[in-house]
Amino acid sequence: MSYQNEYNLSRNEPTAFWEKQADNIQWIKKPKTILSNNNEDNYQWFEDGQLNTSYLALDYHIEQGNGDTLALIYDSPVTNTKQQFTYNELKHEVAKFASVLRKKDIKKGDRVLIYMPMIPQAAIAMLACARIGAIHSVVFGGFAPHELAIRIDDAQPKVIISASCGVEITKVIPYKPMIDKAIALAEFKPTSCIIFQRDLIEAKLLAGRDYSWAKLMENAVEAAPIAVNATDPLYILYTSGTTGKPKGVVRDNGSHAVAMKYSMKAIYDIDPGEVFWAASDVGWVVGHSYIIYAPLIAGCTTILFEGKPVFTPDAGTFWRVCEEYKVKALFSAPTAFRAICKEDPNADLIHQYDLSKLERLYLAGERLDPATYEWLQDKTKLPVIDHWWQTETGWAIASIPYGIEQKTTKAGSAGLATPGYNIKVVDSSGNELAKGEEGNIAIKLPLPPGCLSTIWKNADRFKDGYLKAFPGYYVTGDSGYIDSENYLYIMGRTDDIINVAGHRMSTGEMEEVISNHFAIAECAVIGGHCPIKGQIPTALVVVKNNISLSSADLEVELKLAIREQIGPIASLKAVYIVERLPKTRSGKILRKTIRQIVDGEEYQTPSTIDDPNVLEELQLLLSAA
Repeated sequence: MSYQNEYNLSRNEPTAFWEKQADNIQWIKKPKTILSNNNEDNYQWFEDGQLNTSYLALDYHIEQGNGDTLALIYDSPVTNTKQQFTYNELKHEVAKFASVLRKKDIKKGDRVLIYMPMIPQAAIAMLACARIGAIHSVVFGGFAPHELAIRIDDAQPKVIISASCGVEITKVIPYKPMIDKAIALAEFKPTSCIIFQRDLIEAKLLAGRDYSWAKLMENAVEAAPIAVNATDPLYILYTSGTTGKPKGVVRDNGSHAVAMKYSMKAIYDIDPGEVFWAASDVGWVVGHSYIIYAPLIAGCTTILFEGKPVFTPDAGTFWRVCEEYKVKALFSAPTAFRAICKEDPNADLIHQYDLSKLERLYLAGERLDPATYEWLQDKTKLPVIDHWWQTETGWAIASIPYGIEQKTTKAGSAGLATPGYNIKVVDSSGNELAKGEEGNIAIKLPLPPGCLSTIWKNADRFKDGYLKAFPGYYVTGDSGYIDSENYLYIMGRTDDIINVAGHRMSTGEMEEVISNHFAIAECAVIGGHCPIKGQIPTALVVVKNNISLSSADLEVELKLAIREQIGPIASLKAVYIVERLPKTRSGKILRKTIRQIVDGEEYQTPSTIDDPNVLEELQLLLSAA
């Protein structure tokens, strides 16, 4: 079937299309109701079906005689450690840890928070939760205690699973002190913590609350997977919201499994037994979908990499991994390849490795700029495929569907609408725009399987944030256009979320931290352009009168506050002290105009500005900095 035929079928007959895809996974109870409405103005898939995600990812392949196939490869250049697990071996570890969780009184529907570095135990913990119907919430290892505490209060996990430390190139980061501080800050108190002790640091365990992973596993027996409803939550994944309060995106079990299985072939053209590498982190949606669940549900070999694209030990580490494990497709963020290009602009290191098994490069997490796209194509001679998706959708909204039809790519474009996603570009009133006209990117309901079902404990926020603006549509929050050949172009965010090295960050959250400093009267944070990371937070601050603190000391304190309260990923590029901020007559800060000035771009003075002289003052300040 051609791409166009498959896309038309998914759009015109979504029920029949996804019923066929659901036949490709093993159900405990096969669903009869494929598509239905829920009580949150949204749709749900396979509501009367039952299955188990851990079973699909592990036991099913063993039952098919593939237990000795390699499931998970762990490669850690930062600790000089390598480890491999067959499906048999991974299932054994997962089933044992599932029984450990049961002994800690974890039952179906209970939440478990996972705060882990990129080690096999992170994957084992996730799959163990799925095995017994627990809902896991993975928080990126190294997040600041304040942010961790917010997530503890929202998810209310009975158990926190962590490791004694993480490693950032050569820096060892103790996790246990951050967990202790987060629990102290949180109103909700987990009953226990399970800590995997790494050789680099041994964490001090609190008697009666903290337990050693290794000791609990010593006498554990394997737990069998239980049946869960297709609509039961599999996980909660927090993403930054414009209010500064994280949103807990909820993914269910049934539609997620169907979407993951479909996407591995349709988008990435990966077959069982082939090696797929998503060079991301389990704390982000890419790690959930394409390090853990999709490759294992599809019977592939997945790679869990603990390191960076550069300095571990050099800019050739990605190519070394691809050669060593015969990777067929590599998926990472554009920022990773920009970092590689910066360190190895002539691609000398690429030629030191045999990449004959590597067929394609996939990039997502932020807009793929044409310069990076062209550099990669020129240096690797491989297809470079940008694709666009969100934490909320869980898999690609647009891409080049290599497993269906090998369409050509276009620089600057995220590709074609993935089957299942009915993409529209609409104006501020919800009217569909013509080809080539930029507007709000929306997806006509129903969303396909695998997308968010709600926001954890906040159905109103789900409806208000995604469904209310344009009735009958899911609002992506991105702007862009569709060209005459139906290729989608993403031009930017329509809210104040910025993208730092593939990680979505809320500028509102950063502004809240800065505003809490005693010297600050007002502030604005925007994402200044960075050739490596895409965007880097830049702050403009108005200082209160009669403050004796020097500008240099203030900048140091504000940068430290951001690192401590949000995390090092959100580190400020610069702090500019201004007399006043550009605003509209109604008092709204002109963030887009500020961003254009900071990036040295041409801009038009908005008609709604209260005083155009403020823009001239800002330009003079930045030119002198």
